[in-house]
Amino acid sequence: MITSQVLYAGDLRTQAKHIFSGTEILTDAPPDNQGKGEAFSPTDLVATALASCMLTIMGIAARTHGLDIVGTRVDVTKIMASNPRRISEIHCNMVIPDRGFGPKEKAILEHAARTCPVMQSLSTDIRKVITFTYGA
Repeated sequence: MITSQVLYAGDLRTQAKHIFSGTEILTDAPPDNQGKGEAFSPTDLVATALASCMLTIMGIAARTHGLDIVGTRVDVTKIMASNPRRISEIHCNMVIPDRGFGPKEKAILEHAARTCPVMQSLSTDIRKVITFTYGA
């Protein structure tokens, strides 16, 4: 089954459609690579996918263990390298609301985040800096 269809719309923009839901995402090349930067770049989506995946797997772990992580956010920073142009680092600062989590709950959530499918799929050449801030 097809996951998505991506159309080149011209002027360094793409339109991606998720087949199952019909949801659409636009991408633009970033200003530092001849683009307008009016939407996520493809590499922005990779970094953002990591954060989204970590939150999703944490959500599954939270549901399993009766924890509340609603309101948790991830501040994502993507760092590019050149020759070849690629993602060299992704920094994710996980900001988790104060729920009084102890060491056991924190370990469950952090393990879930660090073992998400996107994390496991990204090249080991990409440096991943994951931090957790509790009580924000």
